[in-house]
Amino acid sequence: MKKLLSTIAILFLLHYATLAQNQFQVFSERPNEKTYKGIISRDVLMADTSFTWLNSAKNFVPEKSALDALRKGKDSIQLLVFMGTWCEDSHDVIPRLYSMTDAAGFSQDRITLIGVDRKKTTLSHLTEAMNIINVPTIIVMKRGKEVGRIVEYGKYGMIDRELGEIVNSINPVSH
Repeated sequence: MKKLLSTIAILFLLHYATLAQNQFQVFSERPNEKTYKGIISRDVLMADTSFTWLNSAKNFVPEKSALDALRKGKDSIQLLVFMGTWCEDSHDVIPRLYSMTDAAGFSQDRITLIGVDRKKTTLSHLTEAMNIINVPTIIVMKRGKEVGRIVEYGKYGMIDRELGEIVNSINPVSH
């Protein structure tokens, strides 16, 4: 019950924070590197010429079953995504995630993207509250409750397959 209440509180905080002007900080932890820390958006990252890696998934073809699961769950789930703008794994996984959500017609309003620094911390202690140890971490939420998560490349090395399995476990696809 305590975990559910803290999850609801975090989601409320995230929703409230998205209405605020300054949701993130930008700074440099290493030379020639930008770190975005806090609640960010795909549009903010796309507008920054430092992040050309966001277009790296052009040849990525997600599994059909994963797309079907996302289409079926697009109105009932939310994705809470922790990533590092400095992190090579995030540079690979996040474009694939957006490729999948775009192909499935998944609303960007249902994705909350949270940038972390190299210590895996963010504003408002969200990484501690959600037990984030590695990035990227994609958390699938339904009705304010975590139903599954993918850490880095997941158990198969295929985020599309794992995301599809998580969503299908709560929204079975009928054949």
